[in-house]
Amino acid sequence: MFTTNRQLIRWVIIISSFAIISLILWNTFTFFQKFKEEERAKMEIWSNAQKIFSSQEDNPNFDFLVKILNSNTTTPILVINVDGSISNFNNIDFGGKDVSKYVEKNKTKLIKQFEGENTPIDISYLDSKTQERIMVSKLYYGNAPLLNKLKFYPLALLLIIVLFAAVVIFFYKSSKTASQNKLWSGMAKETAHQIGTPLSSLIGWIEILKTENVDQSYILEMEKDIDRLQTITERFSKIGSIPTLKPLNIVEETRSSFNYLTSRLSKLVDFKLELPEDDIMVNLNQQLYSWTIENLLKNSVDAMKGKGELHLKLWQLEDNVYITVTDTGKGIPKNKFNTIFETGYTTKKRGWGLGLSLTKRIVEEFHNGKIKVEHSEIDKGTTFKMSYKSIIGL
Repeated sequence: MFTTNRQLIRWVIIISSFAIISLILWNTFTFFQKFKEEERAKMEIWSNAQKIFSSQEDNPNFDFLVKILNSNTTTPILVINVDGSISNFNNIDFGGKDVSKYVEKNKTKLIKQFEGENTPIDISYLDSKTQERIMVSKLYYGNAPLLNKLKFYPLALLLIIVLFAAVVIFFYKSSKTASQNKLWSGMAKETAHQIGTPLSSLIGWIEILKTENVDQSYILEMEKDIDRLQTITERFSKIGSIPTLKPLNIVEETRSSFNYLTSRLSKLVDFKLELPEDDIMVNLNQQLYSWTIENLLKNSVDAMKGKGELHLKLWQLEDNVYITVTDTGKGIPKNKFNTIFETGYTTKKRGWGLGLSLTKRIVEEFHNGKIKVEHSEIDKGTTFKMSYKSIIGL
């Protein structure tokens, strides 16, 4: 019930936020259009004043006309006579001193700019004799600075909406991923707990068999498999928690994991192990590190369908330790080099897509190492590469 209500509240907040931002955006657009209409009305009044002022300088309302003409202190204007000459201009700022030369030189450019912003206004008068309207000039005007700033405000709001949506999607995915990780961690720990009970019983039966007349080689192999089960149990119990790292000889740990698996994998695979003679100390968790080797080897054997060549090489360069696992399998397309490490990605009919994902998490999150596909060719093979930091002085 709580989870359902929480989801409902979350969606109500998201939808309400979008509604509020959309309302602000609409009101801003409406205000912008209203502002433009008022700006045009003001320019029409200015053009009428200009027409009267030009034709009747002895008008009794001369001072009032001058006041109207001088009232425009923000909107850039350019008045062009019918012969193409400049009649008047104002509020054209280009950052220099001689505005007249600038306007004359850039007349065509300014006309085009102002036409793109607002429809020009014709300044004409009615001939009393012919009753024909005679064109005197044309008023081109641009947007006032405040209007230009306001013009970009809706774009800023749209950007805010997009960023807000991105944050919501990121939050949702992160929340979903965290829930899935929590679920998988809980399942892993429960699996370890369930395995522990029959495992304890098996250890007890082994002790009983030791007292009986049973071939000791059988018991030895059973003990190896029980040790293996205990290792698997410890691995699962560490999922979802921060493992303890301690200085270990990565050469010996790699050899041990490699030898154990190669004796139990396909006999049609030619295994090759190349290790340095000297010890190399690295902060490792023994169970989790052996899991990475196991996953990579099994993945390579599966890629070769149980037949081919597999080469594991380990070497040290300065304070870095590198491990490569090379197979002669089916290869990986280049556009899948990163995808194969994603949880759930698999090419197997019965696969869960967890092996390489777990391997990447163990290497990079738990051991601060790196893992990647170093090289791959279709139908020729793949090389995985891991790197760890060695402990200097040990």
